[in-house]
Amino acid sequence: MSSESSTNLNPTAKTTGLILGFDPGLSITGYGIIRVRNQQPELVEAGILKMRRDRTLAERLKELHDGVTEILGSFPIAAVAIEQLYSHYERPRTAILMGHARGVLCLAAANANLEVHSYEATKVKRMLTGNGRAPKDQMQQAIRLQLRLKEPPDPPDVADALAIALCHYFTTKQHPQLSDQKLRKKP
Repeated sequence: MSSESSTNLNPTAKTTGLILGFDPGLSITGYGIIRVRNQQPELVEAGILKMRRDRTLAERLKELHDGVTEILGSFPIAAVAIEQLYSHYERPRTAILMGHARGVLCLAAANANLEVHSYEATKVKRMLTGNGRAPKDQMQQAIRLQLRLKEPPDPPDVADALAIALCHYFTTKQHPQLSDQKLRKKP
């Protein structure tokens, strides 16, 4: 497994209440960490976890778990958001494999005493672009604008992870019972 950080704002800066979004996959899992200052979300770090394709399923899942655990241990994460599992009737195997990766992410979050929030891909896209079927390049541009980045996040897995984190922020912002205080990691 290799971790490739595509964008990083000072990871040593003291921050609290970070939201971690994941775009799960067995070959590549995108991740994005945001924080909110003055009701403006901003990028903390984003990148991909890459699992070796020549490994067995169990080995790839372990690689993914190790990478996610490292991320969770490196930042004061308050909430984890992940794409909800869906299935195409034409490709059920893809959904099953995605379920393995998603399960590992949920387990790592649970081991860190963090609640996992799931969002449908169409909801995430609709919230950020107004179109529940927005193509990857439109999502990348939406993330660039929302986070005030010079360039769109690349690869698209990173943009998708950041979109999921932003969706969680916008959703909880509309629901005061999920306030920042309740999202903080418990000691």
